[in-house]
Amino acid sequence: MSPTPDGPPRKLPFVVLVLSAGTFLMGTTEFVIAGLLPEIAGDLNVSVSQAGLLITAFAAGMIVGAPAMAIATLHLPRRSTLILALVVFSLGHLAAALSSSFALVLAARVVTALATGTFWCVGAIVATTAAGPAATSRALSMLLGGLTVATVAGVPLGAWLGQLSGWRGPFWVLAALSASAAAVVGRFIPADERREAPSVRAEFAVLRDVRVWLTLTAMTLLMGGVLATYTYVSPLLTERAGIPAGAVPMVLIGYGLGALLGTTVGGRLGDRHPLATLITSAATTTLVLLLLTLLSPSPVAAVILVTLLGMTGFAATPVLGALALRFSISAPNLVSGLSGSAPNVGIAIGSWTAGIALTSPLEQAGPPLVGTVAVALTLLPLTALALMRATRSETSPHQPRAAADQTIGGGNRHIG
Repeated sequence: MSPTPDGPPRKLPFVVLVLSAGTFLMGTTEFVIAGLLPEIAGDLNVSVSQAGLLITAFAAGMIVGAPAMAIATLHLPRRSTLILALVVFSLGHLAAALSSSFALVLAARVVTALATGTFWCVGAIVATTAAGPAATSRALSMLLGGLTVATVAGVPLGAWLGQLSGWRGPFWVLAALSASAAAVVGRFIPADERREAPSVRAEFAVLRDVRVWLTLTAMTLLMGGVLATYTYVSPLLTERAGIPAGAVPMVLIGYGLGALLGTTVGGRLGDRHPLATLITSAATTTLVLLLLTLLSPSPVAAVILVTLLGMTGFAATPVLGALALRFSISAPNLVSGLSGSAPNVGIAIGSWTAGIALTSPLEQAGPPLVGTVAVALTLLPLTALALMRATRSETSPHQPRAAADQTIGGGNRHIG
């Protein structure tokens, strides 16, 4: 909701909630696989480590696919692109559920990653255009909320269903839900307005803006640091803090709820004070990670700090996405795709580095120390943006507010 000078904050259009439901499905499919690896490995006659390639393949598909699909679908209507992405997403899960070949399941994961990247980069543009320039961060926080709810609810439910019905069960459900989501998107997202034909040259020209690269760098470092720690949070909690293994899921739920709160608060504050929100988030996350490194032998401290990590770490994500789109001016498609790739690059590098640190003499304290350094480095590009007064001259992420309201509005249907 964007503040108005003489009234209550304007509510977000209903289409933002529709798109958030789509990101919930995308987040569920990305993360649920971790809880199904033993079942998949046994059924497809591969080792658990080989089955882990299903996670790597999805991340790689997101890193390469999001910007590539942003350009490939540049001349397609946005509503049609979103529907097509959901249909491909559904077919990919259907193919995986029917397959007895690990290679085919692996290929299906790459295809669903491409669909996920496409949905995210186009959905982010549609949501922020519908919300208008004064509520860009809030709209992105709603989309990210779908991903966060996936980690809190979708992933545990998917893992539970996989235990009951076998690993194919969650794939069947995701295929059905995404097909239904395609119909809902077709119903509630209007056809594109008449707009200037997008230019591939203009999309690449935006990359000459140093502010775009500073923002993408901050995304990479921040998510790399937070997820470097989260990837190895279970051994930190059980072996270093002495928390029973059965209690770890409850701690992770706390982390997920903290992340949901962080994206919501960050979205509210980021539209009015973007750089202050970002620098505060990065500084407090650095402090939380440092304290987690030092105080994690205490179970109480570990639980509190892991929850705070979700809240402070994710407060910046909608604001960074909003800034990237703002700096891309009238050619946001490629930058939106890169905004999907940058966090995954950070996650891949951060998790790899944290894994090395875990086997060092630092042991379980290694991953949060890696995270501390990475997030502290985030302050460098953010400070550069602040010194450039980067947000002073921008008033619209893509188009004027009036056009946005006419484009996708549901000017008569909004959510709070």
